[in-house]
Amino acid sequence: MSEETSTETDGGRRSGRRGGGRAGRQAARSAATTTTRPYLERTMPPIEMLSEDGLVAIEENAEEILATVGVAFQEFPEALDLWREAGATVDGEMVYFPKGMCRELVQNNAPKSFIQHARNPQRSVKIGENCTVFAPNYGSPFVMDLDNGRRYGTIEDFQNIVKLVYGLPQLHHSGGTVCEPVDVPVNKRHLDMVYSHIKYSDKPYMGSVTAAERAADSVELSRIAFGGDLQDRTVMTSLINASSPLRWDATMLGAATEYARANQACIMSPFILAGAMSPVTVAGLAAQSLAEALSGMAYNQLVRPGAPVIFGTFASSMSMATGAPTFGTPEAGQAISVMASLARRVGVPFRSGGQFTASKYPDAQSAYESASTILPTVLSGVNFVLHAAGWQEGGLALGYEKLILDADQLGFMEVYARGIDVSENGQAMDAFRTNTHGDHFLGNAHTLANFETAFVRSSEADNNSFEQWTEDGSLTSAQRANQTWKRMLADYEGPDLDDAIDAELLDYIGRRKASMPDASY
Repeated sequence: MSEETSTETDGGRRSGRRGGGRAGRQAARSAATTTTRPYLERTMPPIEMLSEDGLVAIEENAEEILATVGVAFQEFPEALDLWREAGATVDGEMVYFPKGMCRELVQNNAPKSFIQHARNPQRSVKIGENCTVFAPNYGSPFVMDLDNGRRYGTIEDFQNIVKLVYGLPQLHHSGGTVCEPVDVPVNKRHLDMVYSHIKYSDKPYMGSVTAAERAADSVELSRIAFGGDLQDRTVMTSLINASSPLRWDATMLGAATEYARANQACIMSPFILAGAMSPVTVAGLAAQSLAEALSGMAYNQLVRPGAPVIFGTFASSMSMATGAPTFGTPEAGQAISVMASLARRVGVPFRSGGQFTASKYPDAQSAYESASTILPTVLSGVNFVLHAAGWQEGGLALGYEKLILDADQLGFMEVYARGIDVSENGQAMDAFRTNTHGDHFLGNAHTLANFETAFVRSSEADNNSFEQWTEDGSLTSAQRANQTWKRMLADYEGPDLDDAIDAELLDYIGRRKASMPDASY
């Protein structure tokens, strides 16, 4: 069989012919090397954008906000009682904290890192310290693909995304509400979503937070799936958003309380579009976000000392001309870096970042904005990365093709995370000693020993000649990703799930659904 070869000339690249054709090249791309580790372990030190004086100033501002501006704990008397007993000043729903109180509660009780156990122990993840975990898109009511366009998400879409994430090694975590299945009643869909994560994947997953009783259902389903009491192990990490600015509402507090009592992790996460939900400056946003996160994490320690928490920050900007959210801006990247530094100083895991875009299609805007978010995310040492793949249209939609393209880029991020190899092999001095002066290194023993792992290979990018690209159908990156997700779903083989456990899960779901009428809230 002949091979197609390409050689470089001063005028560009000229191509010959090789066997295999389009199908062979697609197979080669799909077999490209990707990470198979359950999570990333970083060796590269995180970047620091602020001096010690700058970080101290923000910390002092946050303490001033907590002490004099206060944080509202809305319509949740249990939280107010706990704060009152702990020594905070409670005035109606407003809580004012003695300086240092929230930080001390967190630092004296919350773990610096924790293991989130997966049904498959080989997929369990460590969250915190020098580790990074990538989780997919969360919370979008719409989905989009090239064939069917933009539409409301369904339970079939939800299951498809869980299956795809299960098959993407660059994503370490199954996520939570990967899209909203709007064809299932609001008060019942959490049961189907948690079950889908358990049934169609054995990666770690997130629970429901839309009501306290839905959090309790998530805990019970997990207890069944993991075969017993969960008090000694954390199997869920769930997203608790603040109602920024400076408020925690009863829905989020109810879910956080259920999870903390059950020893399950909560991401206590301010959700801030600077200019609307915080001041316009990065330093002002950071002080507010630190105050909100500290108050939320400290509350969980009042519920159960030692409950695992993640310091969360979702920070982006808005157009001051139109009010529309903007993504991939440098200010948002700065905020990720500063908040990561502040979280390390608190001593707890940190959640932020992802691959954000306001684009409605997996196009150049989508790629640029996503790259401008994921690079500072990884370089700043974020521990838990929600929305790491699939985010589109400012979070309103999950894109099937973008999920694939984003996951491909996450494989590149491992190189940044692990840093530069300066071992004997990495320094490559034997290659210099053994190579004939002036000759290329292609046949050198060092190259031959390392060529399979020397560089990350994309499964989606096309690096062929123009002629090869044309022969393969002149496909755009989105069109290639469309082929990839369809192939993955066609080839999907699910993980093992004990029949008795599956039956018990379905019985619990059936009884819970029968106990309440359908509701749209």
